[in-house]
Amino acid sequence: MTKLQLTIACDPFEAVRALEEKHISPEGIELMFQPEMSNPVRHRAMARDLAFDVCEMNVSTYLIARDQGVPITALPVFLFRKFRHGNIFVDTRSGIKSPADLVGQRIGCPNLQPASNVWINGILHDFHGVDHRDLTWMVERDEDVPFDIPESLRVERISGGRSAIDLMLAGEVAAVYTPQTPPAMIAGDTRIGRLFPDYVERELTYFQDTGLFPIMHVTAVSTDLLKREPWVAASLMQAFEAAKREAYLRLSNVRLVPLVWFGAQYEEDRRIFGDDPWPYGLGELNRRNLETIIRYTHEQGLTRQLRSVDELFVDS
Repeated sequence: MTKLQLTIACDPFEAVRALEEKHISPEGIELMFQPEMSNPVRHRAMARDLAFDVCEMNVSTYLIARDQGVPITALPVFLFRKFRHGNIFVDTRSGIKSPADLVGQRIGCPNLQPASNVWINGILHDFHGVDHRDLTWMVERDEDVPFDIPESLRVERISGGRSAIDLMLAGEVAAVYTPQTPPAMIAGDTRIGRLFPDYVERELTYFQDTGLFPIMHVTAVSTDLLKREPWVAASLMQAFEAAKREAYLRLSNVRLVPLVWFGAQYEEDRRIFGDDPWPYGLGELNRRNLETIIRYTHEQGLTRQLRSVDELFVDS
């Protein structure tokens, strides 16, 4: 029987390794993994050109693309999650000590729609009373999916090839929201600090209080493909789940991971999150998670319509 060949673009996560190495294959499907590429390149290619059949995609970019009528549908396969309290970086010379000190400041970021920034803005609003409209946004690049920026937002483009971190080191922005820890901070530059130095403890408290382990990326599929071949959704879901389970089994042998305290961290993760820390599907906690990011994306003016989880996701 000839298998349906589908292109797929995603990072080389442990949870998809079995699919990429073909230890596990979706029934009736041959997945053709595309060369690795950066997140913005991959997200733009899918949202603007439908470049792949299956694509790991920033959840906010996906929501904006759907709001703009792009014919893609998400599977509830969440290949990347991350708490984000630790991704608010401040100029240690600015006197910023609490979220309230951000009000009225210039904030640097890659652009408005990365899921990390949307989650940060939502959390700062819901738990600390900081309104994203009370900040001036200094962005590095165009939006991955163009949208009409609300008049209530003050947005300026960084020029001259400089980054948001460059501006902060020069004292021109007070803080930067970015998914990656700045290399200068890793190298020991004391001009950069975290708004929440105790971010791990805060993130644990946030999870215990809300049950949310923030979803960063979803798995987008061509809507036309799903209409032509509706069985594909179930086949992919089952394969992604099996590959994730294989990854869990592999990592349970903590001797194989060259990190000093990995065994202790593995045991702690299982104590806190249970035996499936990265659940797929539309169970209660994932629905609450998705409803939160859908609401945040809409409240921040990135989408025009507030859609339901069932409008945006196909579950099999």
